[in-house]
Amino acid sequence: MLAPGFPVADVRDRARRGVEAILPRADGCEERAYGHAVFGEIAKTDADCVDGLDRARIVPPVLMPGRLEMLLELSREPAFSDVDLTSTVGGFKCALPVYVSAMGSTSVAQSALGFEMVEQAARAGLPLVLGENVRSMFGYERRAEPGLPSFKDRARAYLGCLEGNTGGLVVQQSTEDANAELWNEVYSDPDFHPLVQRGLLGFELKLGQGAKGATGGMTVIDRETAERVGAAFPMEHLDGMTWLRSSAPGTFTEDILRSQVRLMRNNFPGVRVWVKLPPGRDLRLAGDAAWGAGADAVVVDGACGGTGLTATVLLQHLGLPLDECLRRLEGHAGELLVSGRMWEGSRVVKALALGAGGVGLGRAAIVAAAEDAELGLVRLIEALAMEMRLLISACGKYRPDQLGRDDVWFGG
Repeated sequence: MLAPGFPVADVRDRARRGVEAILPRADGCEERAYGHAVFGEIAKTDADCVDGLDRARIVPPVLMPGRLEMLLELSREPAFSDVDLTSTVGGFKCALPVYVSAMGSTSVAQSALGFEMVEQAARAGLPLVLGENVRSMFGYERRAEPGLPSFKDRARAYLGCLEGNTGGLVVQQSTEDANAELWNEVYSDPDFHPLVQRGLLGFELKLGQGAKGATGGMTVIDRETAERVGAAFPMEHLDGMTWLRSSAPGTFTEDILRSQVRLMRNNFPGVRVWVKLPPGRDLRLAGDAAWGAGADAVVVDGACGGTGLTATVLLQHLGLPLDECLRRLEGHAGELLVSGRMWEGSRVVKALALGAGGVGLGRAAIVAAAEDAELGLVRLIEALAMEMRLLISACGKYRPDQLGRDDVWFGG
């Protein structure tokens, strides 16, 4: 007899499909949906994703000296429209404290949808992280496969729509990208020199990400692609036609992290230095090492951050939720950027009040661009900005950096 609640169907699925069964599938779709699905299509239950940040409430004071100061400055009662959201995120100027998180080498990011999201981010003046393994999978300038954009194809899509000095391009580097010397390639490329001169180029050292911890990126590829890139990546054979392509996570200690950040600062003058950390238990130690070595920003995903393209056991059991990440980093010395289910104003404002200097949009940015290829992400940003102004004004404050821990209540 099996105990009540024993997952018989899941066990049978593993007995039938083996390693392939550990990957999440989009509801109602074929197995190959892994890597193609976006946002809610990948199976994450509400219980998996709700964390303390969702349950917390924004609690304004009754007496508001900040509002009085604003009244005296304006010579009228201030309104929520007086909230100034202009910010500096990781060294880049932007209209509000928001950037677009890394989109790597998955099929979603490589599709026309990926281009639409990139172009809209540029038009909105949001910094964009160009994710790992694009160069290693699809080539730097010349396309490795017809129809699949190279690294520079994606960079050009962003740069072609960027106006003025708002926004910026951040290049994330995986272990495999480092082996291909991606940062050296970008920094020595004349096409990127104007970005360096304008302070609009950044490099992000990735130690991990929310949904996968420090296990490295994963995507399913076909046999032909596996034969082409197999020498560069760890591979796991799934069936006769598909392989699970992983990325080596890299190995870091405090000394290695400090040395890497110092190397980035010394070798790439004029480039912003970001360090992305997984939601691990020693976040404070790693963050302090990165900031102490000169990182412009430390980026942290909560456990619900990222695409969800990894084994379900990691999605359900690995890493700290974002509220706990923020608690462990309380009082940090440098700029902190966070991501993980950022799509509406209350979660953003709570994160800012708890010490973040900016937040990253990931799956929400893809969904918005998919809804409207020209204005979907722009409209999402407009709605987000309105909610932020309402909530910040309700706290009697008129800039995001005026928010503080007292503005958030977690309950008993």
